Amino acid sequence: MGQDEDTISELSFEDALKRLEAIVQRLESGEEPLESSIKLYAEGDALRAQCEKRLKDAQARIEKIGLGADGRPAGATTFDAG
Repeated sequence: MGQDEDTISELSFEDALKRLEAIVQRLESGEEPLESSIKLYAEGDALRAQCEKRLKDAQARIEKIGLGADGRPAGATTFDAG
C-alpha cells in the first residue's frame, strides 16, 4: 500500500503530487479503517515534504533578470526567496 522514504524521494514532483492527491481522496472518503488511515496519513506527510522540497529546490534555481535604467535587461542574478 504505502511507499517507503527512499521510493518517495525518487518520485518526480508530478508523480508525488498525484500520489498525494490519491491519498487525500481516500482519507476524505472516510472508508479507510483507522490503521490504514494512519499509514496513509504518514505517507501523505512524507509526499508533502518531498513536494515542498522539490519546489524550494526549483525556486532556488530560478534567475531574476535585472533591468538597467533604460529598461533593458542588465544581467541575471540568483533568485532570492526571502
